[in-house]
Amino acid sequence: MTSTTRRRGLLLGATLSAAALAAPRPARAQAAYPDRPIRVVVPFPAGGTTDMLARLFAQRMTESLGQPVVVENRGGAGGSLGADVVAKAAPDGHTLLFHNLTFSSTTVALQLAGRAPHDIERDFAPVSLAANVPMLLVASATVPAKDLQEFVAFAKDRGASGVFYGSTGPGSIMNLAGEVLKRDAGIAMEHVPFRGAAPLVQEMVAGRIQFGGDQLSTALGHVRAGTLRPMATLAAQRAAALPEVPTVREQGFPNMELRGWNGFFAPARTPEAVIARLHREIAAAAAHPEVRRRLEEVGAEPVGSSPAELRDAVSQQVAQVRPLVAELRLQVE
Repeated sequence: MTSTTRRRGLLLGATLSAAALAAPRPARAQAAYPDRPIRVVVPFPAGGTTDMLARLFAQRMTESLGQPVVVENRGGAGGSLGADVVAKAAPDGHTLLFHNLTFSSTTVALQLAGRAPHDIERDFAPVSLAANVPMLLVASATVPAKDLQEFVAFAKDRGASGVFYGSTGPGSIMNLAGEVLKRDAGIAMEHVPFRGAAPLVQEMVAGRIQFGGDQLSTALGHVRAGTLRPMATLAAQRAAALPEVPTVREQGFPNMELRGWNGFFAPARTPEAVIARLHREIAAAAAHPEVRRRLEEVGAEPVGSSPAELRDAVSQQVAQVRPLVAELRLQVE
């Protein structure tokens, strides 16, 4: 072989190698998801309902996906800090957000204040509703009230002297519910924000906060033990776990009615194939007998919806809370 022929062979080999590298990868390689651990950001401290539900689903998804699904708590600003972490993450399905109905009110409050770092409908891809959990309004056992109407009477008797209500942060759903109650009932209460439901419940059990609320699962054990008193649910129907507790509508406060939900979101522009895979795994987890049993024990309803159903639930709630947040001028710090 001449030197010229050898050089031509080397050039041809290099060209073929470059072409092979530039060619599309086989579909099997493209579909290799997940290829590393998945991080699920819960935008509240550990110990609350949202955190508990996220960990329950993460355990099942770890088994079915073949990769660790790890929950990371990033509390603050009514859930907006943790949500922003996910909004800015790579859209590859390896960083997810597990949030609840507070997502709508905090996002709207930030938007109306002109300082929203993200948009709930633009910057996130809905994946699936995981579970519905009604919001439960509760009072400290130190308050002599058996329902919401009696609490209103108690607050009116106290006037502005020392009636405090707590929430999981400025702009949260409980912050919104508390301000709607103040407006519609004509009572005075001072808002005390917390970084999550667990510290709020601790202060209510201690009697330093008279009124508050979160998802039913957070307070259910204390209600059954008698250390907190149920006042009302925000849902359209009474909760199966507490059928004796009337709704806010039944007690004359229809403007407080809200659907309680928890769901998974991915960053916007996450590939549809990844969203579809995640949805299948979440739906399978929601249908698992052990998961259903544990959810029902704490008053939650397993769902496992389509991405479109979660998108519709969010859009409807954003439209519902926007005028209330604007009128009441809720602020997120």
